Amino acid sequence: MRCDRLWTDARLATMRGRSLGVIDHGLVAALDGRILHAGPAAEAPRFDPAETIACDGRWITPGLIDCHTHLVHAGDRAREFELRLKGASYEEIARAGGGILSTMRATRAASEAALVESALPRLDALIAEGVTTVEIKSGYGLNRDDEIKMLRAARRLEQERPVRVRATFLGAHALPPEYAGDADGYVDLVCDEMIPAVADAGLADAVDAFCEGIGFTAEQTERVFHAATAAGLPVKLHAEQLSNLHGAALAANAGALSADHLEYLDADGVAAMAEAGTVATLLPGAWYFMREDRLPPVDALRAAGVPIAIATDCNPGTSPLSSLLLAMNMAATLFRLTVEECLTAVTRNAARALGLQGETGTLERGRSCDLAIWNIERPAELVYRIGYNPLHSRVWKGQ
Repeated sequence: MRCDRLWTDARLATMRGRSLGVIDHGLVAALDGRILHAGPAAEAPRFDPAETIACDGRWITPGLIDCHTHLVHAGDRAREFELRLKGASYEEIARAGGGILSTMRATRAASEAALVESALPRLDALIAEGVTTVEIKSGYGLNRDDEIKMLRAARRLEQERPVRVRATFLGAHALPPEYAGDADGYVDLVCDEMIPAVADAGLADAVDAFCEGIGFTAEQTERVFHAATAAGLPVKLHAEQLSNLHGAALAANAGALSADHLEYLDADGVAAMAEAGTVATLLPGAWYFMREDRLPPVDALRAAGVPIAIATDCNPGTSPLSSLLLAMNMAATLFRLTVEECLTAVTRNAARALGLQGETGTLERGRSCDLAIWNIERPAELVYRIGYNPLHSRVWKGQ
């Protein structure tokens, strides 16, 4: 059987089934960027490869997926970091004109080309750790033209690097100063003008919102969801990070791909997510950086069978993290996720959080040939080490 490339003498973590799907003596074959075979070498057909790569016993996992980032933005918020170290809260900084609005001002002033240039080092850091798919949110433009500029910059990153980008429109991220005191008026703009414009231009793969006391109410979020659905776009939600506005249940009832953060998630929210199949995306970088003390209800999520994903939440204000390997270690150390849960969270479940479960996230026939090949003796090393990158090579769409 003809194939473009054949990776032999490998140990596979296929991420199929309910575990890591380990195969000790495996191989992977690819044709036209798709997996032809990922399984035991003894069960493989006879291949006629254009190229054979000997893995010498190395481990192969699916390419990693960072399913929640704010990778495109201008400026930084190091000064706010200093203020928090001196005791200022996130809410105090935000209400004083800092926070998201600080990044908004820098992002509005930047050109599309400048946004691409500033995002590339952050993207390169993820790629260097075996990431082959990344979600990138807008949300720092907070007007029609600058939100579109951000989404175009996100799309351009896919042209600059061998990576799959899922772009998410997050117009309902914060209230811009020109709408101070008129949140409903801004939500009108998001729903009536921005979402249709973004959808018509094909710039977004999903719509997100920040349902929080310093963000938008459940009622306003629901309006955003209705507009997204009318435009044919799936929804996601920043929910229950700082308080419980029951956003996760709202998201689940809207068929959301994921609800993210979830530190204040209650039992009703867990049940709604379980019923809807909505992924719980945990963001330990933000929890660590913000010095939070309320843990997301991991045991309840487990018991209900809610799929759990992990992401960096790479952003300038609350999670300036561009290492998905470190995010896994944080999830294990801080949230007590198991090794299996962590690895599933950045492959199979992360793909599901982006609506890509039929495209990537597992090693199986027909999926995109997105691989991470590791210099490790066991998969636990990918979660256990801190500040060490054991990636041997990365493959995206068979290349």
